Amino acid sequence: MDSFRDKFFSLLEEFGKGKKMVLSTSLNDKVTSRMMSIIQKEGVFYFQTDQTFRKYHQLINNKNVALCMDNLQIEGICRELGHPLDYPAFTALYQECFPGSFERYSSLSHERLFSVTPFYMERWIYKGGVPFIETMDMGKQEYHLYEYKGI
Repeated sequence: MDSFRDKFFSLLEEFGKGKKMVLSTSLNDKVTSRMMSIIQKEGVFYFQTDQTFRKYHQLINNKNVALCMDNLQIEGICRELGHPLDYPAFTALYQECFPGSFERYSSLSHERLFSVTPFYMERWIYKGGVPFIETMDMGKQEYHLYEYKGI
């Protein structure tokens, strides 16, 4: 495997099946962020939300989103898939990782499932106390690791 694929799959393995992440959306120059329960499967990230929420309207009108947790930042394209219960692979993972949220929300009629396909990932890592910035460009299939030295 090439370095990009090795690093990408290593990062996904570290991420695991599901995490709480911040989802940032925007519309008409107004950016909003909130904590979300995120599932990852084969390099695509998934979450559910209610059609009546502001974030839903932002997502429908602007497919560009960002996800963030700890030192990891992900930029991606988001798309609506349908009702969460219509996607058994999602519901199995979501129920496993976030059982309370699954029980409370997944069966509600206004819930919708979204996928986020990343196009750029960046994270800060430290080697021997030295900071590095790791980047992954999915479109170009490029991986870079830069030591951060400031100005």
